[in-house]
Amino acid sequence: MKRIILILALTTMLWSCKSINNKTAKEQLIQATINLTEVKNDQVLVTVNAPQITSEQIIYRIPKTVPGTYSEDNYGKYIEELKAYDKKGRLLTVQKLDENSWSITKATALSKITYLVNDTFDIEKGTGFGKEDVFSPAGSNIDAGKNFMINTHCFIGYFEDFMATPYQLTVNHPADLWGSTSMTDLDNSTTSDSFKTSRYAELVENPIMYSKPDYTTFNVDGMDIQISVYSPSGKYTAQSITPEMKTMMTSQKHFLGKINATKKYSVLLYLSNMKEDDAHGFGALEHPTATTVVLPEIMEKEELVKSMMDVVSHEFFHIVTPLTIHSKEIQFFDYNNPKMSEHLWMYEGVTEYFANLFQINQNLIPEEDFYNRIAEKIEESKALNDTMSFTKMSANVLEQPYKDQYLNVYQKGALIGMCIDIIIREKSNGERGILDLMQKLANEYGVSKPFNDSELFDKITALTYPEVGEFLKTYVAGTTPIPYDLYLAKVGLTQTTKQVPASVFIKDKTTPYVLVNPNNNEISVIPNSELNPFFNQLGLKGGDVILAINQITYSYENIYDMINESDKWKENEAIEIKIKRNGKEQLIKGTVHLPYQEKLYIEVTDTSKKQLKEAWLKD
Repeated sequence: MKRIILILALTTMLWSCKSINNKTAKEQLIQATINLTEVKNDQVLVTVNAPQITSEQIIYRIPKTVPGTYSEDNYGKYIEELKAYDKKGRLLTVQKLDENSWSITKATALSKITYLVNDTFDIEKGTGFGKEDVFSPAGSNIDAGKNFMINTHCFIGYFEDFMATPYQLTVNHPADLWGSTSMTDLDNSTTSDSFKTSRYAELVENPIMYSKPDYTTFNVDGMDIQISVYSPSGKYTAQSITPEMKTMMTSQKHFLGKINATKKYSVLLYLSNMKEDDAHGFGALEHPTATTVVLPEIMEKEELVKSMMDVVSHEFFHIVTPLTIHSKEIQFFDYNNPKMSEHLWMYEGVTEYFANLFQINQNLIPEEDFYNRIAEKIEESKALNDTMSFTKMSANVLEQPYKDQYLNVYQKGALIGMCIDIIIREKSNGERGILDLMQKLANEYGVSKPFNDSELFDKITALTYPEVGEFLKTYVAGTTPIPYDLYLAKVGLTQTTKQVPASVFIKDKTTPYVLVNPNNNEISVIPNSELNPFFNQLGLKGGDVILAINQITYSYENIYDMINESDKWKENEAIEIKIKRNGKEQLIKGTVHLPYQEKLYIEVTDTSKKQLKEAWLKD
């Protein structure tokens, strides 16, 4: 999973399976139907036919959490009116045990259950700063006749002890809506799709997005890739972003080399209109053969493509870990009583490191850009708890205080990957790096062979060097902050700081100085906030509505333009701002006074290490 906080935020095969004793389970078939043709009260009807049950009581569960989210989202709270029927259509007694579980009595007579599903997008409580109930790419959308985002765990649950039973999912849908997925449709009808999976976990890992057809396909080294887009206003199409996606994913495939776990991969992009009843959690969620992405439609293309490259490259690299290399906690994932693995530094951290490293490796970005990304991660990791054991945080990530440190998997987690990479490069005289390690781990374990959490460090040490093992024990399992200078110096790099202009409208990348009124789309200065020199020098006050800057009118619709333009302003440059204060319009003229901040940079200072640096970045 990759969360991104956009400015103004306006910002497996993991077939986990609980072992069962019922030998007939695999011989049966659980049939589930989602009806998208009759949406009532923004809900859809789901019907699940029961397997042959030999006990008098059975429990049906909707997941509390799913792989890749690292949060307890309780998808059962979006289920209403669950009813159970026997073969004669008579109601059976159903008791709700908790938010995600229902007990059904006289289960030997059970024929089917039905229930209504609410979507998560339109009742998110998000403000654009990651406070949504369910992370949008792991959620669902029900917009009759326009779009259905079906993360299957939001709609379909499982009967306890029947998780290994094959599923057949039927989706009845309007003829003009097309379902984008990596699954194969076995139904030739234009109004019904049929998919079969070997077990529940495979079903969960296959999202579907229904909308008017807007997709492209291309092949990269034997992998068929599909890009599907839902853009509510039609601002973007799949074709408009495909060239950049093809370049990126081709480079990723070349970077990975031998590691390849799928023949088909789908990218499902949902663009939110950012209104109160739409998605607010931006980023992506990985699956073995797909990625669901949610971003705001108001982004300009350059920003959209940049964000897509960031999140999709991250999710695609999850092919390596945890989709290929993973622990028993993930292989045998418990959707309602999850036990988390200690190794988020690898699942998310190494993945994020690869998502950046491949870009310099494949000449998509210059060295300076790569160094800036590393410096940014060092700064942001130090703003979090730098002395917390990473393995302890990972194993307890669903609980406080560890939950609040989760975002460090993208910062310090990636830096852990970098340091291990540099150690291996140094010890092997540049011949091998962390990608070589991951290839060896993939050969040792793989999709169907998980490792024991407690044994991974010893295995990595055996496959690499004692120095890697010491690093893992000291800085990953231990509480000692990583001395980045020590590892950067090995490849001739040094950290330095400079005073640089900061964003005019955003403080520390996450705190805005302005807000948007959802009723009229006006941009106003946030009241009762400590403003930066730009606002103070011009005499702007909290509550002022910004109508235009340099004769360009701004509102919610083009706020990204305003922010992007402000990044080009120079110190003491002339500026005029049209505002509305206390209901009256006025024009303010003056000069730009930029806020400044201290920023970390990484520079090349030791050219004698050039050969090792080149092996690190380019081999």
